[in-house]
Amino acid sequence: MSLATPTTTLPPAKIAVAPAPPGRSRTRLLALDGLRLVAALMVCLYHYTGRGGVVSASWHQNPAHVFPTLSRAAVYGCLGVEFFFVISGFVICMSSWGRSLGDFFRSRVARLYPAYWVALVLITGASLVLPAVVHAVRLDEFLVNLTMLQQPMGAPRVLGVCWTLWVEVRFYALFALLVVLPGVTYRRVVLFCSVWTLAAVLSTSAGGAWTELVVMPEYAPYFIGGLALYLVHRFGNQALPWGIVALSWILGLRMATDGLWHAGSPRNPYVVMLVITLAYAAVAAVAAGWTRWAAWPWLTTAGALTYPFYLVHEHLGWFVIRVLHRGWGLPPWPTLAVTVLAMLGLAWLIHRYVERPFGPRLKTALKGDAPVRRPV
Repeated sequence: MSLATPTTTLPPAKIAVAPAPPGRSRTRLLALDGLRLVAALMVCLYHYTGRGGVVSASWHQNPAHVFPTLSRAAVYGCLGVEFFFVISGFVICMSSWGRSLGDFFRSRVARLYPAYWVALVLITGASLVLPAVVHAVRLDEFLVNLTMLQQPMGAPRVLGVCWTLWVEVRFYALFALLVVLPGVTYRRVVLFCSVWTLAAVLSTSAGGAWTELVVMPEYAPYFIGGLALYLVHRFGNQALPWGIVALSWILGLRMATDGLWHAGSPRNPYVVMLVITLAYAAVAAVAAGWTRWAAWPWLTTAGALTYPFYLVHEHLGWFVIRVLHRGWGLPPWPTLAVTVLAMLGLAWLIHRYVERPFGPRLKTALKGDAPVRRPV
């Protein structure tokens, strides 16, 4: 199979910036917004009803005893992270097309940091009120958390979910330096996916801290699958991107099953593979145009709430569960429903009063003109 752009009627430079077919992007993006919220709710249910530890303390017993049926399904909710990564590959490829490296950098910073900073402040405040849920960190550790570089710096995480943001940041850096910097084209995305797949496979057997840090073999297949699915979305049913999708799906099945299943595990390996397959299939349906009917306006709001909801739901949700269930005696199911709705409401407030006003301002501030050298 050739790496050439899948058409010969136009010069490659023009093909690289060719717009997607009119009338398709909006409906597909709306469907993708809905999938993002589904992935976030999967992770949320896992954190509330599918694991022990602090969750057991909040419910005053193991969630498997509180929600015997729901808990058996919720243990697979952690796979919402892999679902997110497939969607992220699709979205990053789409949003970076035709942009400069500076535009890409500014858009990512303005998208990630405002809500993230507010979530850090809220959860730190909650840790001071109810330390049994989450412990406060020192000032120097909190300041490192503001940078989103706490994991490579060895500082404790304020947000439990921020480990996934570190994975995302490394993906952004790889894609920006190797694809966005020289200019996003069909050929470069295919080459990037191919080389990254080979590096991930080799690093799985070779190992090494630096290799794990840069190549991320455990998560690479999902991002690669999303990137290739965007090529399907943009250029149609070409065999090469579909081949990349198929290979990334196979590798993703292996990584997810190997990471989540072991003797005595509450998870069935075939259910793990089914969930991963459904994640790929859902994004593939968007890429192939099978979700054009899903054009409901509320999906835009659902997509907007996903990121702030993902940031605040874990520790603050445990806080609310502990207060409602153990403090006020509210039954489990109403407590679960109120907690999820409360986190969605808080996510809306963060989106409305933080992301919408301050995201564009931060983006504009980062775009400031280069300083003029004053004459001596």
